Amino acid sequence: MATIGLDKLFYSKITEDTSGNETYATPVALAKAIKADLSVELAEATLYADDAAAEVVKEFKQGKLSLGIDDIGVSAAQALTGAAVDDNNVLVSASKTGDHRWQSASGPRRNGKYRYFWLYRVIFGVPATNLATKGDSITFSTPTIEGTVIRRNKEDDQGNHPWKSEVNEDDAGVPAAIITGWYTQVYEPSFTEGV
Repeated sequence: MATIGLDKLFYSKITEDTSGNETYATPVALAKAIKADLSVELAEATLYADDAAAEVVKEFKQGKLSLGIDDIGVSAAQALTGAAVDDNNVLVSASKTGDHRWQSASGPRRNGKYRYFWLYRVIFGVPATNLATKGDSITFSTPTIEGTVIRRNKEDDQGNHPWKSEVNEDDAGVPAAIITGWYTQVYEPSFTEGV
């Protein structure tokens, strides 16, 4: 079923130890969502044998995330882009941008139930600023922030490095606690061994 909206953007800071193992902070609301565009790039290889394609492999390489939001705010700008607040309380962006963050969003579907997402590792750049003079009509100018989506270092129970999780609120067999706890902590994939 198609989604008909977008709301509840959250992010969570990733901290890595010397071995590259990630831990994740409590999710924090980012801003009011206007638009989110996610495009995915795949690495692809085809093995030819006996004059035909014998095997095709397609794997996630990276993605691009573009978020239109109402306002990024100082705290989110610091967390997502590495900007700093100086002694005069002015937000200053430097040459190093983008830290590693998780990103979550949800979108209502036509049946009133929600689809939830976690993008496991997004490296954000400095938000784009578009300003225009007010003429005869009012035009809103809102920031857009873009990030590169990559797989996380931490392996799941199957030895894979996930880049995204998603679930529909009304999917059969989904425990209610998964949906009610979606924004309280970053979702960790859970697989039964041998399945």
